[in-house]
Order: sequence, then C-alpha cells, then structure tokens
Amino acid sequence: MNFLRTLFWVVLAVSLAIFANRNWNDVTVTLWGNIQADVKLPFLLLITFLVGFLPPYLIMRGRVWNLRRKLAVAERPAVAAPSTAPAEESDEALA
Repeated sequence: MNFLRTLFWVVLAVSLAIFANRNWNDVTVTLWGNIQADVKLPFLLLITFLVGFLPPYLIMRGRVWNLRRKLAVAERPAVAAPSTAPAEESDEALA
C-alpha cells in the first residue's frame, strides 16, 4: 500500500513539473493604479490556489482545535468536591 501511495505522489509531482515546464510563460498582472507585474503562469496558479485554500483550511483547523479542547474537558474525570456534612450538634454546644 505504501508503494501505491508513493507512486501516486511521484506521478503527481512529475505531472506538475511537466505542466509548469510547458506553461512557463509571462503573464502581465495589473495591480493597483499603473503598477503592473510580470509573473510566470505556474507561480500565479500557485498563488491563486493558496489564496483559495488557506482561509478554509485555517478555519477547519481552528474548529478541530476547538472541538478537541472541548472533548478533552468533557473526558476529564469530574473531581468530586469533598462532602462537608454539617457538624452534628452536641449537647455541650447547645448548653
């Protein structure tokens, strides 16, 4: 099974390398005002992927962290408070 997983990642990496090599073209991106930037297409695709991927990923990680914290609190054994029974009244205390 590890072989298939490794083979999958190798095929994916080689495919991405071939894609980046074949599309190594400059793309002019107009930022704000008259500022323009020439960016290679694979780099631009990586930036757009990260802009779309990171916010939901960070939200998901925050929710998982919060749920694990709540689960740890719920699984923690409840500490029983020492029972403080009212002291019995003795005859001497009444006199």
